Amino acid sequence: MTQTIAPRVRTLVLLLLAAACALLAGAGPASAHAALTGSDPREGAVVDKAPAQVSLTFSESVSMDDDSLRVLDPKGKRVDDGKPSGTGGTTYSVKLHAGLPDGTYTVTYQVVSADSHPVSGAYTFSVGAPSETSVTVSGQGAGGGFVGGLYGVGRYVSYAGFAVLVGGAAFVLACWPRGSGVRVVQRFVVSGWLSLTAATLLLLLLRGSYTGSGKVADVFDLGLLGEVLQTKAGAALVSRLLLLAAAALFIAVLFGAYDKREDEERRDLTFGLAVGGSVVAVGLAATWAMSEHASVGLQAGLAMPVDVVHLIAVATWLGGLTALLVALYRGPADTPVPALAVSRFSRVAFGSVIALVVTGTYQSWRQLGSWTAFTDTRYGQLLLVKIGLVAVLVGVAYFSRRWTAQLAEATPAVARSAAARRAEKGEKGAGKASTKASGNASAKAGAKAGTKASGNAKVAEKESGTTKGSGTAKGSGTANGSGAAKGAGGSQRAAQLARQRAAVDAARQKRQRDADPNRFGLRRSVLAEAGIAVVLLVVTTVLTQTEPGRTEEEAKAAGTSSAGSSAPATGAVTLDMPFDTGSQNGKGVVRVELDPARVGVNDLHLYVERPDGTAFDIPEVKVALTQKAKDIGPLPVAPDHITTGHWSASGVQIPMAGDWEVAVTVRTSDIDQVTISKNTQIG
Repeated sequence: MTQTIAPRVRTLVLLLLAAACALLAGAGPASAHAALTGSDPREGAVVDKAPAQVSLTFSESVSMDDDSLRVLDPKGKRVDDGKPSGTGGTTYSVKLHAGLPDGTYTVTYQVVSADSHPVSGAYTFSVGAPSETSVTVSGQGAGGGFVGGLYGVGRYVSYAGFAVLVGGAAFVLACWPRGSGVRVVQRFVVSGWLSLTAATLLLLLLRGSYTGSGKVADVFDLGLLGEVLQTKAGAALVSRLLLLAAAALFIAVLFGAYDKREDEERRDLTFGLAVGGSVVAVGLAATWAMSEHASVGLQAGLAMPVDVVHLIAVATWLGGLTALLVALYRGPADTPVPALAVSRFSRVAFGSVIALVVTGTYQSWRQLGSWTAFTDTRYGQLLLVKIGLVAVLVGVAYFSRRWTAQLAEATPAVARSAAARRAEKGEKGAGKASTKASGNASAKAGAKAGTKASGNAKVAEKESGTTKGSGTAKGSGTANGSGAAKGAGGSQRAAQLARQRAAVDAARQKRQRDADPNRFGLRRSVLAEAGIAVVLLVVTTVLTQTEPGRTEEEAKAAGTSSAGSSAPATGAVTLDMPFDTGSQNGKGVVRVELDPARVGVNDLHLYVERPDGTAFDIPEVKVALTQKAKDIGPLPVAPDHITTGHWSASGVQIPMAGDWEVAVTVRTSDIDQVTISKNTQIG
């Protein structure tokens, strides 16, 4: 049976590695998580005179240094003062030199988003008229190249190490306490700790170059490392290393003092280890939640603990599943995984799946924001793949539960059969022992008689005065020496035979274990689960590096993306909105003009006309601005009446670019009013 299992295992493992490599190859560098939603001047704009400054607005807060925002003239010379100033963390501007000549100027930026990912891009605008430019912008985005690829590998390894460490330890404590003494399980958990520690150190060293120049030489720049330690991502990595030191102590106790305790004493220690291990696991998961997607955007205070629960559920399920697989395939024959341990893990995995569904639903709503984002954004498409993999994994787990139930039912019968064989073997052994004892007694009596005869012969020989005593003594010495040597060789032979018997017994036990159809079926289903889990973990890691669907849609709605896209030049926005309050003379058209329709101060003009185009007054008109994507507003605007059918408001502040809803409430009598709205893009 083992000869048929091994090739299958190797084939499946190779297929899983190929699938993981395919996903890794297609992941590419990390996508921008902060989108450029506005700029002044806009991309492609042609302005009459040179602006005093260039400003950029992002979908979330970003961090910059003195070299993050640059403006280059047609010859590639910098025309900015190199000191970006920010307002609120989302809008940054840099002053330009005075008296810039006409021509095309290039704006480049490289920043770090609040969720720790680098963002870069470039666009052009022109003064007077477009011109030729010698500036070429590298196609490689931030976070790419060799350093970016190595950083991505470190992220994959860190997530995998976290799952192995937390899931393996949880499997031992909650499901199979005796597994703490199994060598392959010990190696599995320790390998998770080593992988996570090495990956964290690698990420810490690469961080400065990854978010900056991307040069390998900068990896060893201690000054750059010092700057990294002052960032949110650097603090999270250092905190992870400190927590891993505590995890090392936990592992030492789990596989040391805990393993050596008896069952009663082990129960007392289990509670303390469970509490301590849970604290360390929550802390490790928090180092991701506090520095990545969950720490920015909507409801960050709720999203971070939800993300912690999600990560621990993933690790408990996938890491525990892999630990079970290792124990089933590599565990010693004399310490097989009991059916009770598999049943316990089945319950733990079911609870983890419930936690994943609840937390995953919330995260999907938070990161996508709309149903269309499932199909229209890369994040949504990856999320659909993840949901499909979870569904398949749950389906395969159903078959594992069936094999577990059958194994549990078969265990008592196997135990009774084994007891009967031992009893039968004991009876045979007793019979052999009796026969052997009888033979030994006969031999002992014969030896005693021979010794007595030999003694009588010696006495007679002495009385006759013979001189053969010395020869007899010499022969006796030779016989004793030969017997001693023969006894030593016999003990070595006995030890060798004992080792051979132990090896034969272990091989027989392994054959018996592998021949169990229930255990064989369980091993195959768990192997399939682990294979799907590997792909699922890879997809989850790719998701953490992908721009959330909500951010991507906001960038599209704003008419630009993180790399910049074409947008119309400056100008006012005009919205015509028909209304009907249902009363006599309650029909008309409201025209709203917003100038210059940009982030910051705007002027609003409102005109009310009858269907025939003539202006007329109404008792009351109110305006409100709302950006639903960011939960901003409604921001009320109270326009002043200027003349017949004309209202105006100056100093209207629009804090952020994006898709804004302009709602107008029209009241044509004491009881008749209606609210109409229309959306427009604000740059």
